[in-house]
Amino acid sequence: MSAAADDVSIDDRPCHRPARATVLAPASLRRFMSDTETQRPLVRHATDIEAESVDAAEGLSKAVLIGEEHGAPNLAIRRFTLAPGAEVPKHTNEIEHEQYVLAGEYVAGIEGEEHEVAAGDALHIPAGAVHWYRNESDVEGSFLCAAPTGDDSIDLVEE
Repeated sequence: MSAAADDVSIDDRPCHRPARATVLAPASLRRFMSDTETQRPLVRHATDIEAESVDAAEGLSKAVLIGEEHGAPNLAIRRFTLAPGAEVPKHTNEIEHEQYVLAGEYVAGIEGEEHEVAAGDALHIPAGAVHWYRNESDVEGSFLCAAPTGDDSIDLVEE
């Protein structure tokens, strides 16, 4: 017995494979999924993205690459640049952050432990974790930071 393209055999019994399967995500993940009927694809060119200095640290700048204001309701991607000699004080955030080092080398402190990071390294900073940065080199450091959209308070930690 020959099977058609949409037919498969299980234990030598022919059965029909549906043309398209629907997989439902668990409710806990649905809020992170895009609504394809209301969202549009977006490409932002480097010339359209402006960086601004961050008040909490001299020598730190932030550029929002994609965020809520661009139609991405769940996740923001930002590029941070840390000038040579710049330091970001110890602080916490209400939401987690995932980071990918693009260039340079600098110190990233997380929960009392310091790590030398360089291009290609990735970091996970849990919500509420005390963290800080210090660029001791003569070269600018930069990293991408992905974080859930929405309100996020930054609380400086007194030493």
